[in-house]
Amino acid sequence: MSFIQEELTDQPNCWLHVADLATAADTLPAPGEEVAVVGCGTSWFMAQSYAALRESGGHGRTDAFAASQFPAGRSYDRVIALTRSGTTTEVLELLRRLRGRTVTTAITADDTTPAVRAADHTLALPFADERSVVQTRFATTALALLRAHLGEDLTWVVEDARTALAAPLDPTVVAAEQFTFLGSGWTCGIAEEAALKMREATGSWTESYPAMEYRHGPISIAAPGRVVWVFGPVPDGLAEDIRRTGAGLVHSGLDPLADLVRVQRLAVEIAAVRGLDPDRPRNLTRSVVLA
Repeated sequence: MSFIQEELTDQPNCWLHVADLATAADTLPAPGEEVAVVGCGTSWFMAQSYAALRESGGHGRTDAFAASQFPAGRSYDRVIALTRSGTTTEVLELLRRLRGRTVTTAITADDTTPAVRAADHTLALPFADERSVVQTRFATTALALLRAHLGEDLTWVVEDARTALAAPLDPTVVAAEQFTFLGSGWTCGIAEEAALKMREATGSWTESYPAMEYRHGPISIAAPGRVVWVFGPVPDGLAEDIRRTGAGLVHSGLDPLADLVRVQRLAVEIAAVRGLDPDRPRNLTRSVVLA
């Protein structure tokens, strides 16, 4: 079993763990705080999902940025940095720049890394750390933690994840030549992450868009042998539009975070079919540390 396969299978247990941890997390935003959430790659996409959930839930203005794109002139009550390794250059540079000006919290897998020294507060999730270059359980566990802190009951989300792990994958989806992932609201970040997982682990041609934007150009690539995967609700009429192209439509009733687990499994399966090692994707390292 590959590292990624072992780690993605462990996600329901990790989510249950943080459901309890979130109630005591006084380092996370209080209601009404204006918050920015930052990260790189997968962590940025999880930041997008959390920001949409927090703001739409009435907890306060919440923005998400790639760490390198944080707006220098904007002020927040708190900045949350998502960083599995705690060593990513752009995240560390931002935390150091904000020191003494803005309260910062680092959510990381290792409480001995530079991010811990750079941030005001740290919330470590060592049980969700990973050996694979490709992130799965740390990213989803961080988002599960933040969802629980917003007051969500994760019980049914965990059950959906177990369903996602047990359900067989459709052979026609495994054999598809191209994948487009769509989301709405907080699931736009999930769609972005799904596309990234497939690129990283399988080298697949993948794209991601807000679902309502799909008809504004991207649907032009839909064709037989290609897949459109929707997280969350499917906009009225979109399913019919996709079917007319001959592309396959994938949509489940699972919680979108749990449905992401199915994409992780799909990536592992396709990598195996193509003779690739999903733990060691081309041109990637576990953390981007710039000279």
